[in-house]
Amino acid sequence: MIKTSFRNRRNGFETVGPDGSPVSNVPMGKIILGVVVVLAVLILAFNSTYQIGEQEQAVLITFGQASSVTDPGLHFKIPFIQQVRKVNTTIQGFSIGYDQETNASNEDESLMITSDYNFVNVDFFVEYRFSDPVKAVFASSDPVEILKNISMSCIRNVIGSYPVDDVLTTGKNEIQAAIKESILLKLEEQDLGIQLVNITIQDSEPPTQEVMAAFKAVETAKQGKETAINNANKYRNEQIPLAEARADAIIQDAEAEKAARINEATAQVARFNSMYEEYIKNPEVTRERMFYEAMEEILPDLKVIIESPGGNVQTFYPLESFADFSVPGSQNGTGSQSSDTGSQSGAGDTEQ
Repeated sequence: MIKTSFRNRRNGFETVGPDGSPVSNVPMGKIILGVVVVLAVLILAFNSTYQIGEQEQAVLITFGQASSVTDPGLHFKIPFIQQVRKVNTTIQGFSIGYDQETNASNEDESLMITSDYNFVNVDFFVEYRFSDPVKAVFASSDPVEILKNISMSCIRNVIGSYPVDDVLTTGKNEIQAAIKESILLKLEEQDLGIQLVNITIQDSEPPTQEVMAAFKAVETAKQGKETAINNANKYRNEQIPLAEARADAIIQDAEAEKAARINEATAQVARFNSMYEEYIKNPEVTRERMFYEAMEEILPDLKVIIESPGGNVQTFYPLESFADFSVPGSQNGTGSQSSDTGSQSGAGDTEQ
């Protein structure tokens, strides 16, 4: 086995054998040059490519001129001349009024004043995405921070125009819509390459426990009011159709009674006119007939008995239909009847 050792010399390394005789010499400059060349090649190889993910876009900067690269995959660039800035194009978000990680409240952001001069804590969550990578890189140094400042400004302006009841209870959707519209208008003016996706109210409550309890009591009273109103409306909706049905029945009965009365009056008028025509032709007979008809109608059970002054024979004059009946005191026990209503055998006392 051959042992070798190295001894430093001025211009390189000297390889010596076991007996101390030199084997070969390698110049130090060539070794350093080779290492530098290898390192340079490696640096150029790794610095000439870049990778774009599915949810990313890149901004390729060449001598200060920017151009967007949107295709995912492996791309090449000129080392040390071109620079690449990657931009995440997925929907991202940040919180206002609380810490998203610890969920701790931040009153510097959440405490606001309403239009009726009440304080309230309101937490928001803002969702955004980069719509133009070039503007997102070059229009501002921190577009997300600018979006947050714009959002806080619009939130305070809108909250300040609503009463506290709307902020805490029924007006949240309207407030969110108004804030979103205001932010979109300001982002359009700034043209930062960042787009607002949505902004939502996470929570809203009074700043103290006493005020919170009072607002809960007010909300309970409002719910009771709504329940009472709903019950009243239900009762009204049930009773109005019944009353309308009864009213229709009464009106229909009245219309029927009206028609009956009119028809009856019309018939009476026609009867009177016909009787008047007969009266004009023969007044005496018509008067007598009308008298007898009236008597029959007024006194249907009236019986008139006319007795002769000296005889046992009695004459009956009923106003109803003639019928056979016995009269006490007659010889044969049977009275004679006369159907002639115009002639009389005598006049005497009248009994009923």
